This record gives sequence, C-alpha cells and structure tokens, in this order.
Amino acid sequence: MRSMVRALLLPVAVLAMALVVAALVITLAGSPPLPALIAWWEGAVLARGALSESLLNATPLLFTGLAVAVGLLAGQFNIGVEGQLLVGALASAWVGFAVSGLPAPLHVLLALLAGMVAGGIWGWIPGVLKAWRGAHEVITTIMMNYIAIYLTQYLVTRVWKDPNSMSPQTPEALPTAWLPIMVQGTRLSVGLLIALATALLLWYLLKRTVWGYELRAVGANPEAARAAGVNVSRVIWGSMLFSGAIGGLAGAVEVLGVHHRYYDQFSPGYGFDGIAVALLGNNHPIGAVVAALVLGAMKNGAVYMQSVTVPAVPREITTVVQAVIIFFLAAMRFRRRAG
Repeated sequence: MRSMVRALLLPVAVLAMALVVAALVITLAGSPPLPALIAWWEGAVLARGALSESLLNATPLLFTGLAVAVGLLAGQFNIGVEGQLLVGALASAWVGFAVSGLPAPLHVLLALLAGMVAGGIWGWIPGVLKAWRGAHEVITTIMMNYIAIYLTQYLVTRVWKDPNSMSPQTPEALPTAWLPIMVQGTRLSVGLLIALATALLLWYLLKRTVWGYELRAVGANPEAARAAGVNVSRVIWGSMLFSGAIGGLAGAVEVLGVHHRYYDQFSPGYGFDGIAVALLGNNHPIGAVVAALVLGAMKNGAVYMQSVTVPAVPREITTVVQAVIIFFLAAMRFRRRAG
C-alpha cells in the first residue's frame, strides 16, 4: 500500500514543480502564464471532445510506460520500445488486411497477438545479447530502433504498400480487425480498457507471483539474486521479452483502434515518451496510469493552448515539461543514492 501511495504522490509533486518551470518558460517567451495555463487545462479536459482526445493520447503512453517500467524493474533500460511498437504495429496491420474470413473477436485477438509477438521478439533479442554475451541493452535497443524504423519503412513502401494510395501505408485493415469505439462520436476505442487491464495484470504479476519477485530481486541486486538461486539470465531476457510484448501491443492498439492501417512515421515518439511515464510513475503500474493520463492530457491541451493564446505558446512546451520531469526525477534518485 505504501508503494502505491508513493507512486500516486510522486507524479503530483513532480508535476507541480514542472508546471512552475513551464510558467517561467511561458513568461520568458513573452506570454502571460496564467491565461496560457488555463487554456492548457481547457484544451486537456473542458473543451468539446477534449477529454476523449486526452484519453486517446494517454493510451499509447500507458502501454509504453509499462513496457519501460518492466525493464527498469529488472535493471534493464529498454530504450527500444519505439522500435518494438513499430514492428508490433506493422505485424498487427498485416494480420488486419491479409487475413480474412474470421469473425470479429477472433480477428481482433489474432491481430493483437501478432503485435505482441513481433514486439516481444524485438525486445527478446537485446535481452538474449545481454544475458548470454553481456552486450549493454541501451546500445543494442537503440540499434534495434533504427533497424525497426528502416525495416518497417521498406515493407510499407515496397512490399505491403496500398496500391491505391500514393502515401507509404498498408491497405486498410478489414473491419473485423477494428477495435470497437468506446464512446460514439469520438475516436476513443476499447484500447484504453486494454491498457488499463495490462496495468492491473502487471501489478498482480509483480506483487503476487514468483516471476514478479524474481524480476524485482534481479533489478535490486543481481548478484544477491543469483546467490539465492534465481536464474538471472532467464529473468533478463524474460523481462525484455515481456517489455517488448507490451510495446508491440501499444502499436497494435494504435493501428487497430485509431488508424486502421499502418502508415510510415505514425508514431510521434510514443516509445521515448514512455520513459517519462515510467519514471514519473516510479516504475509502478498504478503510478504509470496516473502519469500517462497526465502527460496525455498535457499533450492534447498544448495544441489548444497554442491556437488560442496571443502570442501563441508553442505546443512544444510539453516537451520542455517532460524534460524537466526527467531532470527532477534523476536528481531525486541521485540524491537518494548519494545519501
């Protein structure tokens, strides 16, 4: 319970500090901070359709935040969630348009599973390299990101390109592979419920299973865990496999629930934003839910803020806030370790 309380309080405290910095940046940019912050809030929650769009933005952030958190809990810094998201999205899109004759629930399930398998394999490779050869996961996952970017780009422009479109995109997935819309008149699909269910499942696995105990033990002290009989190598590649599967699921939900096809560069960096979500959520599944909702709302509100403020406050202020959040959290962890 204490860990859950800390996971909920940390995002609030850090966000408050980040908003103070954001107000200072807005002032330095020549705009009055209070009207800009009010417009930010209106665009995130109060404006017409704002809440559903904020929840829509939060969905991939929650998936990628959970993916990064799994790796961090096992002591693995998975920078490759972006690549895992891309290959997962393309795999689910292929199942969506190439496989036919299946009823809707089965087709959706198969497409989601394809995304998880593709993302899991993409995460498992760096995990194996780390467990068996000692290759640092930060380096290998960054390299895997570039492979994923150019591989998916090649496939979507040369192999699976929609012949009826000039854009680099796959054919549209069959309607039987689409995720149902949760609120009619919006773009919000049941992908949000899948993300929340993933967070609850991860919380249960971490707190109530042997796998979760071993994962946390390896993350805390791999040598002590090895001495206690834990197969550290298996935990390392297993955590990266699980992390990659969640990243792939993020891509699958975006394709099946929002775009209904894969198109090149559809992700604005969800995998990298997941790092901020995981850190802000203190690597706790419930904390990640809060962090994803907050950052998703901020991203959506920043677009509205830019359109109504005079002079316009650029929506990139959200990136500044994310950077400040990461800076504060890194400083807090460094101080804790030094103490």
